[in-house]
Amino acid sequence: MTALRLATAVGIWLLLASSAFAGPEGSISGLTGLSLVPSPADDLFSTADLSTLLDPRSNATQHYGPYPSTSPDSGTCGNDWAEDTFDRHFTVLLNSDGTYTVTEQFKNGAFTTVSAPPPFASFSPGGCQNSATPQGTVNPGINGEMHGYFIIPLPTRTIQTSTSPYCDALLMTNTNCDTTTFIDTHFTPCYGAGNCSVTTFFFHYSAGDQMLIEHEWKNASADRGGNHGDIRSVNGP
Repeated sequence: MTALRLATAVGIWLLLASSAFAGPEGSISGLTGLSLVPSPADDLFSTADLSTLLDPRSNATQHYGPYPSTSPDSGTCGNDWAEDTFDRHFTVLLNSDGTYTVTEQFKNGAFTTVSAPPPFASFSPGGCQNSATPQGTVNPGINGEMHGYFIIPLPTRTIQTSTSPYCDALLMTNTNCDTTTFIDTHFTPCYGAGNCSVTTFFFHYSAGDQMLIEHEWKNASADRGGNHGDIRSVNGP
């Protein structure tokens, strides 16, 4: 087994393995060819130029984007608590076993909290992460920054059908770019049908003070440490 080791400024390592594996709790379980050591490097990984870091082999990685995008953002209580803007970047990694791993990064992100339709409260994004009863609300108009990433291993025998620079390789447009559009127009379609999915994700939201009780929220899969914190204006019952 060979590996590419990358040391970051904070002494964190990114390891690129040469074969598929399913790691223990705390690693990227089920991910083909890529493992991140649990650490604050998640923030760095969200904004890094992966095409220059993952593999030195010729044609081993391809980079697509940026694609300016917007999206509503749902929280742990099931409501849309914010509207996000960000640039999507996709890095396609050809693993040594012939499979592909797609990493989608969300860079230069910002969010604005939204109002809930009366008579509902606008529950905070982390309001239900430890309780079925909402434990907090967030005021509308709170602004902040965000970034994050998805890791999506594609199934065995997936074929890359296009290297178009457009997010939508069929219509040749970047309009309404999303994860499904990119994957299902560049590869054998799998994401929209649920035959491939995000196995690992990490998002970091920061809103500064703005009279908030909590002003930082990490929304992450269990292998990246799970959710932590909140963007909260008022505590619940």
